[in-house]
Amino acid sequence: MRTGTRLGIDWGEARIGVAACDPRGALAYPVETVPASPAPVDRIVALVAEYDPIEIVVGLPRSLAGGEGPAAARIREHAAQLARALPEVPLRLVDERLTTVSASRMLTGQGRKARRQRSVIDQAAAVAILTDALEAERSTGQPPGEEVTIRREPDRGGTQQ
Repeated sequence: MRTGTRLGIDWGEARIGVAACDPRGALAYPVETVPASPAPVDRIVALVAEYDPIEIVVGLPRSLAGGEGPAAARIREHAAQLARALPEVPLRLVDERLTTVSASRMLTGQGRKARRQRSVIDQAAAVAILTDALEAERSTGQPPGEEVTIRREPDRGGTQQ
């Protein structure tokens, strides 16, 4: 298991839940909920500067059968945008199936009513995503999910006609 803080992100259409873990990767905890507009990447960049993570894990919504739909395509676009803004921090996409459902059940179990869950559900889902990623790395010894790579445009070398 690698040591170092990680950030977990549950990127929704209205809100983005952010979680972090301790440097040993033993405990994930909620950080904040970032509005999904107008400039969420700026706030996430600020959180990266504050927490100095060794990587960021972003939940990738898949269908129960494992396929990807329009929501997954949107997350891949957001992840690529974030990777371009933070080229020095590895970013990984991890399967997030049922994390929001499990987060909601956990909050309900703690006595939170559905209306009161809205303010923290995204953070709880980010905690679940990060916890799953940490458990996957602990069990396999490998970083979780798939790394987001940035496609670079070829350098034209200043050739002019």
